[in-house]
Amino acid sequence: MTPEEFREAGHQLIDWIADYRSTIEERRVLADVVPGEVSGALAALPPTAPEAFSSVLADLDAVVLPGVTNVQHPMHFGWFPANAALASVLGDLASSGIGSLGISWESCPSLTEVEEVVCDWMRQLVGLSEAWSGTIQDTASTACVVALLAARERATDFSETAGGLQASERPLVVYTTDQAHSSVLKAVAIAGYGADNLRMVPVDPVTRAMRADVLATMLESDLAAGSQPAAVVASIGTTGTTAFDPLVEIAVVLERANRTLAHPIWLHVDAAMAGSAMLCPELRPLWEGVEAADSLSFNPHKWLGTILDTSLFYVRDSQHLVRVFSSNPSYLQSSADGRVTQYRDWGIPLGRRFRALKLWFHLRLDGPESMRIRIRRDLANARWLADQVEAAPDWQVVAPVQLQTVCVRHVPGDLAGESLETHTQRWASSVNRSGEAYVTPSKLDDSWMIRVSIGVEGTERRHVERLWQLLRTAAASASDESTAAEPSGRG
Repeated sequence: MTPEEFREAGHQLIDWIADYRSTIEERRVLADVVPGEVSGALAALPPTAPEAFSSVLADLDAVVLPGVTNVQHPMHFGWFPANAALASVLGDLASSGIGSLGISWESCPSLTEVEEVVCDWMRQLVGLSEAWSGTIQDTASTACVVALLAARERATDFSETAGGLQASERPLVVYTTDQAHSSVLKAVAIAGYGADNLRMVPVDPVTRAMRADVLATMLESDLAAGSQPAAVVASIGTTGTTAFDPLVEIAVVLERANRTLAHPIWLHVDAAMAGSAMLCPELRPLWEGVEAADSLSFNPHKWLGTILDTSLFYVRDSQHLVRVFSSNPSYLQSSADGRVTQYRDWGIPLGRRFRALKLWFHLRLDGPESMRIRIRRDLANARWLADQVEAAPDWQVVAPVQLQTVCVRHVPGDLAGESLETHTQRWASSVNRSGEAYVTPSKLDDSWMIRVSIGVEGTERRHVERLWQLLRTAAASASDESTAAEPSGRG
């Protein structure tokens, strides 16, 4: 494809994207396909010659789009928002168009220095001190792996340069809660700690936040048993209920424990979704104590709206990262070494995309104030929905509404046990199968409830009002089905 052919096709694709976004509300939310339907509609053999762009665009419409769950749809209330603001899409296009190779500062000085600048812009916008330095990872899952690898090396006095974990005399232990994201379990496995050395700290039964007092007891117990506490992963906005672990109390516990340890316990804060809320100064008390952490991650590609994959990862000691992850082969050495940031030494991959352009475009074209307005709108809509649920007979809000997630359950009459579980899944499935909206069933205390996550860029009050109508209609219909299925009497 020549630049002129690209120009012509690119105009058509931009028009297609604009049309898709402007008509997205007319589409189903949940993909309406069965397994194998999309792949079955595609050619089984690879192309043997170039095809017309119009043919590709036609298949994009006819084959690909029906298999897309439209997470940009204003009636998507399922997973945490995965917003993709069009301003950031332009940055993504620019990044791909430039096609830079980020393996060193010298390979693309702008890639490194724009990333440094936008990470610092975001540091300022969320109220972090100058002690933090940032980089962009692909996801918070990768950021957690990086944090636990950094924690492992601090706890073992850099065992990677000797015998590794196999030479460690004491098992290293990581602490989190069962409310933490599943990526923490995966990071523990990847970083070599092992599932047996992951401790689930109990949570408060109401707030679902980590109990710092029990954490202290568990640390003491593991130390007495000969284990070595290496890291705590605290959640700021858990996936299930958007709970906030008490960072101030956790920091006090760790400070006390660290007085007797040769290597301090690493504190990583996972604020993947909720970190974006900190653009609003009035919400920052929710992560009070964050300055005591060693690392922090949050995803502008969620609520903030910068398109995937844009996950910010901040550390207080960047030189520790460099020591853990540094790779400096002769073919990458240059006269700039020692005077510039080499982001290959801040994480796992060698090469990196020009991800910072997505955030740079987004912040400059939309502006932070528009993001604050949208976040506050979503908070108000969540509070409105919670008020409706609490006022309605047979409906419950089953977890504190701290941000934009409302956890609900419909409990008609004396329905309980398996009957209630079936009822909940039935009415949630009814909403999702309708294509008009999407919600996420999830378990809380081993019982099904429904998460309503408000935060898609296009979601207004009218959409939340319509969702509430759909929830009530679906639940009433499911109740009728349950009643009809019950035996009429005893024989």
